[in-house]
Amino acid sequence: MNYLNMKKRYSLLLPVIVIAITAASCKVGQAYKRPEVALPQEFRAVATADTSSIADVEWKQFFTDPTLQTLIGKGISYNYDLQIALKRVAASVQTLKQAKLLQLPQLSFSVTAQTTNPSNNSLNGLSIGSFIGKQHVEDFNAAFNLTWEADIWGKIRRQQEATMAGYLQTYEASKAVQTQLVSNIAQGYYNLLMLDEQLNIAKKNLAITDSTLNFTRLQRNAGEVTTLAVQQVEAQKQSTALLIPQLEQNIAVQENALSILTGSLPGPVERGKGLFNSAVPQWLTPGIPSAILSRRPDVRAKEMELIAANARAGIAQANMYPSLSITAQGGLNSYLANNWFNIPASLFGTLLGSVTQPVFEQRRLKTQLETAKIQREQSVLEFRQSVLTAIGEVSDALVATEKLKEQKTIATSQADTLKGAIKNARLLFKSGMANYIEVLSAQANVLQAELNLANIHRLQLSAAVDLYRSLGGGWK
Repeated sequence: MNYLNMKKRYSLLLPVIVIAITAASCKVGQAYKRPEVALPQEFRAVATADTSSIADVEWKQFFTDPTLQTLIGKGISYNYDLQIALKRVAASVQTLKQAKLLQLPQLSFSVTAQTTNPSNNSLNGLSIGSFIGKQHVEDFNAAFNLTWEADIWGKIRRQQEATMAGYLQTYEASKAVQTQLVSNIAQGYYNLLMLDEQLNIAKKNLAITDSTLNFTRLQRNAGEVTTLAVQQVEAQKQSTALLIPQLEQNIAVQENALSILTGSLPGPVERGKGLFNSAVPQWLTPGIPSAILSRRPDVRAKEMELIAANARAGIAQANMYPSLSITAQGGLNSYLANNWFNIPASLFGTLLGSVTQPVFEQRRLKTQLETAKIQREQSVLEFRQSVLTAIGEVSDALVATEKLKEQKTIATSQADTLKGAIKNARLLFKSGMANYIEVLSAQANVLQAELNLANIHRLQLSAAVDLYRSLGGGWK
């Protein structure tokens, strides 16, 4: 083998390689720039903007009830939706590892053995017979095959950019699943405490109504009231009693839902302190609206989706430009097996550089580019919509937090008033200065007021949880 001639031939490819390296500094397509989004200076119902936010607080510090902390911790460990999201992240990690090697050449090794038996009456058969004295020819080959595509126009770098964005999108999506999971468990737990409180209220009022019914029967026997009065009081007792199995059913359903959220079979759920012992956090600072872009996982996921769409548009554009690839092969080749590994005589090598420019692809490449641009524009709209939705959810939670405070004050005062009223009504009824209708009305009002007060307190807790989630809290 004449190595000087081989070196001379291969040197002809040097300009092609230099061009490839120079062209690799080019990068078609738009560089990503975050689109402008309309953001207010401060959230609605917030007097002054503060950079600190409850979203920066870990969920263990935000939720102080040990029982609730245990439920949330169990949900993070065993909830199937979150585990599925984490598996998507793990799969994206593997894709990302592969994408980091895209700019390296592909290398393979092959071993082939071939025998050819041409027709004796063919030109090849006559030539082989006269040249090697056989009617067949054998070929043995062992070679390394290398293929490398120069990253002209930055197509491969765009692919890596899209893969990285896809990985970050799945990562942010998994955080969004966790924030929603933490919120759902907290909401379910507070709802369970409310149902427990309402069940206690119903049982307490049932006992009061039963006492009123017994006294009414005594008055009927004494001729002071009619049977109608007894029937009315008894109907009131039945209405109160009807609440008990309804609430017990709701409690069982809520327990089942919480069990499933924590990855457990449906069953009873442990409670901690009661509803009114679960204080509503007073330090519900939302921060500034612009922080939503970096704190809220689902908004971040939408931005990563936009980055990937922008990179794919660059790839589609690069596909319309020339591509340069270099292939090389080297190894051992012989037509006789016994001198296959006779070195250096059996050594061979080839090197090929090619430039390919698409000319007519039935508009396939242009269609891909236009589609990628439209998808990028769609991703911009989805990103802006996610920001708008996030701002709206925070504002809703802030308004609810503020207005529920007012409702709680009024409802507490109303419940206290009605509790005093029912005491007076019962005393007046026993002394004959009030009729049974007034007693029934007072009992129905106090029952409704206490149930409503429990619901408002639960709504306050829920509004705090909604605010925490809508700001992006819960994944830390």
